[in-house]
This record gives sequence, structure tokens and C-alpha cells, in this order.
Amino acid sequence: MLKFPRLATWLMPGLSIKRWIGIATSGAVMLFVGMALVLNLQPVTTFIDFLKFLAKLFPAHFSGPLLVMAGFVMFYMGLRKAYITVKVAIQHEGKDSDLLEALYRQNKLIHGPRIVAVGGGTGLSTLLRGLKKYTSNITAIVTVGDDGGSSGRLRLEHSIIPPGDIRNCIAALADEEHLITELFQYRFKTGSGLEGHSFGNLFLTAMCQITGDMFSAIKESSKVLSISGRVLPSTLENIKLAAEMEDGTVVVGESQIPEAKGKIARLKCIPESPKTIPEVVEAIQHAELIILGPGSLYTSVLPNLLIDEITQAISKSKAPKLYVANIMTQPGETDGYSVGDHVQALLDHCPYPNIINGVIVNNWLPEALLEKYLSHGYQPVTLDRERCAAMGIQVVEKLLVDEAEHQVVRHNPGQLARSIIQWFKREYSAKVKVLPPVTPLPLPTGVEEVPPLAEIPPPAPLNAQQ
Repeated sequence: MLKFPRLATWLMPGLSIKRWIGIATSGAVMLFVGMALVLNLQPVTTFIDFLKFLAKLFPAHFSGPLLVMAGFVMFYMGLRKAYITVKVAIQHEGKDSDLLEALYRQNKLIHGPRIVAVGGGTGLSTLLRGLKKYTSNITAIVTVGDDGGSSGRLRLEHSIIPPGDIRNCIAALADEEHLITELFQYRFKTGSGLEGHSFGNLFLTAMCQITGDMFSAIKESSKVLSISGRVLPSTLENIKLAAEMEDGTVVVGESQIPEAKGKIARLKCIPESPKTIPEVVEAIQHAELIILGPGSLYTSVLPNLLIDEITQAISKSKAPKLYVANIMTQPGETDGYSVGDHVQALLDHCPYPNIINGVIVNNWLPEALLEKYLSHGYQPVTLDRERCAAMGIQVVEKLLVDEAEHQVVRHNPGQLARSIIQWFKREYSAKVKVLPPVTPLPLPTGVEEVPPLAEIPPPAPLNAQQ
């Protein structure tokens, strides 16, 4: 089998290094030619003869210095950009990784699809862990309605938006994900005022005090941890969630809604019309793919859609919109809900059309874990294909559960991200080839079939503390 020399791999497309070396080389040539003109050296080649002819048209005292300056700028810029490209690749891939492979992977991530993921809780951070393997153009829009646990205490004591879900997303997108996650999730077990707090929550609170506001704190923290993408709060306002139950009672507070054990008729936000930040709307407008979920329907996903600017921007976007259905129902929140019920709740709370194009559903569950969840009031989210089809929603069934996990039912980050990217590439290609630029994305006529059903994002660990 014919093998290429090792050096030949530097010519491989997608490294983003050849262009800068080429610019640097061109700059060096211009630099030397310019110097030759300035010093009035005798030309020795046809090329120099040609330049001499040009020099008659453009005086040497003008063209010489100009070429010297242009050559120096190109030479410097080329070497600097090549150095930065190599430096970034090494930082993200590690010093021990192969440089060529690191450059190739880094370039692919930089040119990956622009994805906006909307949600909160452990579901969103799970999704982000998988997506960052395919693109670094990720924007996570995170709910800020949490009022329980460490986040709730810090929110009350320091008048800040709750940092818990934001902390999880930053850790998920960090380069040293495992280490940062362990550090940010570490909870102090003793200490007056420290007990129960996670280090990540305290870190973001301290950054907020230093930078002056939570948006700046998130931005600077993301730089320090060199995350792949960015994390944005859905709003900077101090909002509370209120659920109106079918019996007419109103439950205020995210942590109190599941405890009410009632059927939710409507979710509201206090104040009713919170404003988002310009960066959120801009990210949605430039997105090539928008993902809703996974996560708790009423306390993680829907709170973001109660902000009119966000929902309106999603509706107007031409990007495909995919909802990641939860794997299990959540007691006190979505008891007995099917996939169609989840989708209908999203549509009912959104005053604008074109919010969801498709829903991706898990199609298998381990029996041993299923029995454990059933005993705690959880049930598999059943798939009602006909109802989803009647709503104009494409259904994609995939094996999304983490088969290696033996304690909780949760999505596998890699399998979830891979399935979403495959769906996106298929839909994006169809959109480019079939649809006129102004026409909305058409709904597919077929449904991708795979075995049984069951599904939806992994519930947070039982009695998990934010």
C-alpha cells in the first residue's frame, strides 16, 4: 500500500496553517524584492526585469518602501497567525497530542455548525458535553429560575441570578471537563455559612462581586476556563416561576412546583415580561441549529420560552429546531406525560409558530433501572407517533440512553450529540437543495423508525441538590 511521507500530511486540507505560512512566504518575497529596489540592486532574473520595468512606471523611492512595508506586514501577520493557530490547538488538545491531528480537529471545531441549546439543569450540561466534540460554535441559553439549594441561598443573600445551572454548563464546555466538573460540583460539608454550597456557585458569586454583574462574571469565567463556546443567562432579571394548577391553585417558586404534586395547567413568570440580553437574540438569529432540552419541562426548558424576545427570535429563525424529549417522566411535574404531551405543552406556552420541527426520542431502557425508577414514581415517556405527526412534528428514534450507567437513567452525551448532528446534516442538506431561501423548512414526510419506544432526557439524580 502506498504511503505518503510524513511531511506531506502538512498539505492536508483543513489545518488552517498553510494559508498563514503562504502569506508569510509571500511577505518575505515582497520584503526582499522591495529591499532590492531600495538598494538599487541589479536584477538577475526575468522576474526582476519585470519589476524593473514596473519601477520605471513607479519611482523606486515610492514602490520600494511600499513593498518593504507590505512585505513586513504580511511576513509578521503570517507567522503570528500560524503561531496562534498552533498554540490554540495545543491548548485544546494537550501538549502530548499529535500536532497535525490537533490542528485538524481544532479547525473542524472552529468551522462546525452554529448551535444554540436552550434549557437548564443536568440535561443541558449533558448535551453540551457531547456537542463540543463537533463544534466550538455553541451558545447555551440557560434558565435562571432556580430558587432552591445553594443557588437559592446565594440568590437571596447576594441578589444575583442563581448560578447553579450556569455553573454546570460552564464546566461541561471547559477543556479540562472532568477536573473542572469535580471542582465546581464539590460541596462543602462543614463550615459556618459554607455548608451545602458548591465551589462553582461560590466561584461565580465571587466573580460577580469582582466584575460587577453576573453577565460579566460568566464571560470572564468562561475565558479563564477556556470553554468551547459560550454560556448566556436567558435573562439578568430576578425572576420567579409560578405554576397555575388545574384546580386553580398557584404555586410560586421553582423548587416548590414539583412538591405541589398537582397537574400543571400553565406556567408563568414573575415579573410577567422579563427582558433577555441582546447577545441571546443575536445568537438565535445567527444559529444554524436550535435545540430545546433535554431537561425538566416546566422548570428547565419552558422558563426560557416565557421570555417573549427569545420565543419570537426562535420563531423567526430559519434554522431547524429540535426538541430532545425526556427519557422518564418527572413526579409532580410531568406525571403520565407522553412525547406528544411534552410537545403540546411547549406549543401551548409559545404565542408564535414554528417553534419545533422535530423531536428526538430514546427507544430503549435497561430493565433493571426501569424497575428502580418505577418504584420512585417515574415512568418511561411513551411515544405517540400519530399525535406528533398530526402536529407536524418529525419523530426521530435513536438509542440515546447511557448503557454504561447503572445508577440512573440518563442520556449518553456522545450518542445524543451524534444523533442530533446526523439529523441536522440531513435536514440542512434537504433545506439547501429543496427549499427556496424564504420558504420555511418543510416537515419531512417519513419518520425514521427504530425498535420500541420510551424516552427523554435523564432526570436529575433523585433528590439532587442544586
